[in-house]
Amino acid sequence: MKAIPLLLFLLVASSAFAGWQAGAAKADITPTESVPLAGYGGKTRMSQRVEHPIWLKALALKDDAGATSVLVTADLVGLSDKMIAVIANSALEKHRVPRERLILNTSHNHSCPVTEDVLWLYYEFTPEEAAAKDRYTAMVYAKYDEVIGAAIASLAPAELAFEQGLAGVAVNRRRSRGPESRAFGGQVDQDVPVITVKSGDDLKAIVFGYSCHTTALGGLSINGDYAGFAQLELEKSFPGSVALFVQNCGGDANPLPRIRGKDVEATELASMYGKVLAEAVRQVIAGAMKPLGGPIRAAMSETELDLQPGIPLDELKQRVPNLSGMPKREFEHFIRQYETLGSPPDRVKYPIQVWQFGAGFTFIALTGETVVDYSLKFKAAYGWNNTWVCGYNNDLTSYIPSLRVLKEGGYEGVTGMFEYGHRAPYMETVEERITTKVEELVKAAAK
Repeated sequence: MKAIPLLLFLLVASSAFAGWQAGAAKADITPTESVPLAGYGGKTRMSQRVEHPIWLKALALKDDAGATSVLVTADLVGLSDKMIAVIANSALEKHRVPRERLILNTSHNHSCPVTEDVLWLYYEFTPEEAAAKDRYTAMVYAKYDEVIGAAIASLAPAELAFEQGLAGVAVNRRRSRGPESRAFGGQVDQDVPVITVKSGDDLKAIVFGYSCHTTALGGLSINGDYAGFAQLELEKSFPGSVALFVQNCGGDANPLPRIRGKDVEATELASMYGKVLAEAVRQVIAGAMKPLGGPIRAAMSETELDLQPGIPLDELKQRVPNLSGMPKREFEHFIRQYETLGSPPDRVKYPIQVWQFGAGFTFIALTGETVVDYSLKFKAAYGWNNTWVCGYNNDLTSYIPSLRVLKEGGYEGVTGMFEYGHRAPYMETVEERITTKVEELVKAAAK
């Protein structure tokens, strides 16, 4: 008689993790001509070679409630509002994926082509360079549609599991910028979260993340930086699988040390960092992982981040004749906003997404170049061992400082705002606004 309750328990437990269908796909977005390279300001860099292909990758998940959710990762520096709208509208119209069930993450790769209007103040193109950028952008749009459709078309019964490991590649870059930065905190997040998708004994997909800029490389080659090397390494270790890299909250972290001006040595270092990250993932897969149950309850909303007052119009006009390059383009942009809008906008829209897997796992997708404090804060609030926090989703709107980073100042807190076209740093309510909205969405997704 004692065996009956145990049997019932096992049946209930197994049914909690049943019902998944999953499909994974990848689309090659390697350019076929020389294109402007993204991520670094200054003189336009035109690509000269391909170190390895770069990719869009998609994981489609259909739960036992019948809802389909899609995660797309990209070896790109970021997306813009315009790009998000095109991709999301196509996903809804062609594949019936609602916006809250589509997460678009980029690795923030600095060795990829420029697309559309991403970081548009960085660059000053010749007509030929702009045409190459536009041709590449058109191909990327088509590939997003292709990869989402292919992942959904390949849906088949699957099992999901989660666990996390550790890697030691990231260093807090604010603290590493010389003696004047030594007072800054050295916070990093070395967790390597991993989701596996299996069909029987076959490993269909590996989703893994890390909180660190993809800036080990800065030459003239097309590649995926350390994240690209890690994906290559994992797909070689697990033939037939698709490895998707999710950039977490790496806004204030760099892979260090780095080598500048020596492409061969820098590439070897980036490859090594990729192998370190891949080994962390392999060790997770080799160990015990916790099954993930469904359904996925998806919630999405936005808050507004207020900006401090900008530079007055008269001062902008006085200073702009003495500027050149990107600073000049920034100030001319603000002058145009005064002339067309009355003043530069005083706030930034900030979307946030939450996916709740069953009752035991929370995936929080933040927007922009989110600093590490948000990852540490939300994992502490919602569970260190069952919460995944990622940045670099949706629009690459700006650096997103915590209150600590904002008060410290520096690039990620203050001076990096102009290059994103924002008039000034955020108000001190920035962290509070994001925290409140995340709390609201976590509660909504838990219902």
